[in-house]
Amino acid sequence: MASPQPARSSRELLSIGQVLSLLHDDFSDLTPSKLRFLEEQGLVTPERTKSGYRKFAQSHIERLRMILSLQRDHYLPLKVIAEVLEEVDAGRDPVIPGAAPRSVSSIFTPRRVLSGEELCRITGASKRFLGETIAAGLMPAAEVFPRDAAPQLTSLLHLAECGITPQHLRALRVAAEREAELIAHAVTSRGVKSATPRGVEDSLELAAHLDTVRSGVLRRRFGAS
Repeated sequence: MASPQPARSSRELLSIGQVLSLLHDDFSDLTPSKLRFLEEQGLVTPERTKSGYRKFAQSHIERLRMILSLQRDHYLPLKVIAEVLEEVDAGRDPVIPGAAPRSVSSIFTPRRVLSGEELCRITGASKRFLGETIAAGLMPAAEVFPRDAAPQLTSLLHLAECGITPQHLRALRVAAEREAELIAHAVTSRGVKSATPRGVEDSLELAAHLDTVRSGVLRRRFGAS
């Protein structure tokens, strides 16, 4: 009988290929170029061999998982992620911007998908209401949903209780799609391909600026500023 594999040492250094393999199940779109891009942005600093090859420790893997989760699941631009990382490096557990009361440490809890029935049970929404949000294009038409679909559906429920139904929000979805087209055009007009790491980062940064402008317009409309 084969002997069990030894546990991986916390100081075992991994190559780029090993890092990609280790993170593939959660981040299948991670590429060597994106790893190098994150390094160029100063978000992760792998060690170097005498020959100049990059080597990653377990701490680098955890940092990468944090960065990629904040970017993919919370749509944070790298500038904001860098600020979050500064808080983490200082020994704090900051709240994820736009995801209160979730803290960064919650990223490392097991991630799984939710069925429609589970999503309804967690949020208190009816299957009919979930169907209405899907029909309005506000939730994906899928058999399973990511866990971050729960706070989205909860917000839609609160809005509906105030008389703002999914049907009313069709215009919001259309506006968001137009904003996405506007952002994509702005990015590509500067010679950046939208599917590249730089294109994704530029798109997220522009989206964050649009959110700031939108918030300012609403606050002035309500007399809050």
